[in-house]
Amino acid sequence: MKFRPLHDRVLLRRVEQNEKTAGGIIIPDTAKEKPMEGEIVAVGSGARDESGKVITLDVKAGDRVLFSKWSGTEVTINGEELLVMKESDIMGIIEKAA
Repeated sequence: MKFRPLHDRVLLRRVEQNEKTAGGIIIPDTAKEKPMEGEIVAVGSGARDESGKVITLDVKAGDRVLFSKWSGTEVTINGEELLVMKESDIMGIIEKAA
């Protein structure tokens, strides 16, 4: 099944964090928080302004982003847990260092 978000929504996959701290302590599954970092899988066509003109989104498929802790709606597509959220819930794009 394919899924394409509508308007200013994006579909993203959570990026799993390390299971160890910097000091080498292993974090059990019960103590882990859900990651707030994800990779964009698909984006909608964009929001419309008052005149009806489409405003394209700033993110694109493949971008790594940081999003609000409680944002998005969890969905399961092809057995994979993904999130659907509005672009406004994304705080920023994570860029790799040069």
